[in-house]
Amino acid sequence: VQLVESGGGLVQPGGSLRLSCAASGFTVSNYRMRWYRQAPGKERELVAAISSAGGSTNYVDSVKGRFTISRDNAKNTVYLQMDSLKPEDTAVYYCNAPSFNSWGQGTQVTVSS
Repeated sequence: VQLVESGGGLVQPGGSLRLSCAASGFTVSNYRMRWYRQAPGKERELVAAISSAGGSTNYVDSVKGRFTISRDNAKNTVYLQMDSLKPEDTAVYYCNAPSFNSWGQGTQVTVSS
């Protein structure tokens, strides 16, 4: 089982980024998937989750209405679309497959003018 994140970078406040999490060794559509983030000096925080069957989604209150988690079953990839970014969104973002306790290496998102 392997997860590889990409898509992070430096963006101005109000901008957008789309993070990708490419999975191998299992089929993402069959498992719950999560995005976490960890800012300097803070604990890792659950940001968004998507269920297997039905694809229901959940978000932490601070990103509701701005972030969208989704998946592309053909590409076996999970995405996190981040809009209206704020400086407080700055963190390393991690993809997680809780059924396998598997984590990606993380991708840095920096929101700054």
